[in-house]
Amino acid sequence: MDAIAQLLTDFGVTWPKFIAQIILFLTVYAVLRKFAFGPVVEMFEKRRRLIEEGQANAEKIKKQLAESEVRCQEILRKANADAQRIIEEGRLSSEAHTQKQLQKVIKDAESIIAKAHETVVVDRAKMISEVRKEMLNLVVDTTSKVAGRVLTAADQERLAAETSKELAA
Repeated sequence: MDAIAQLLTDFGVTWPKFIAQIILFLTVYAVLRKFAFGPVVEMFEKRRRLIEEGQANAEKIKKQLAESEVRCQEILRKANADAQRIIEEGRLSSEAHTQKQLQKVIKDAESIIAKAHETVVVDRAKMISEVRKEMLNLVVDTTSKVAGRVLTAADQERLAAETSKELAA
């Protein structure tokens, strides 16, 4: 122990001053701990909690963003599917409407053709009837002029019947 005392004396340490310095150091340490270290440590602790809360909130927001992105993609996928369905329904409706219109036009055209055919048949029959009448009148007039006399009703009927047979054949 003598060596330690000698070492302390060589360095200029005297026990009363050393003890006074230790007491002074402990007093300053206690005051600083109560008034300086405590608030600083508390401030650091608050900061640490705020940073942890910020990180937790960031993680929470990241998860919400990912969920929101998934929901957004789902909504877009559903909207695209709905749009495709609506387009397909519109196309089918348009085709059905076009087919109905086409059927109506075809039916109208067939009706017009049938009416035109009927009109042609009726007009042809009228024309044939008129031509026969004219032919009969011409035959009767020609025969009366060639014979040089007026034909009786019986003669006219006989000539009309013969001419009708000839025209029909």
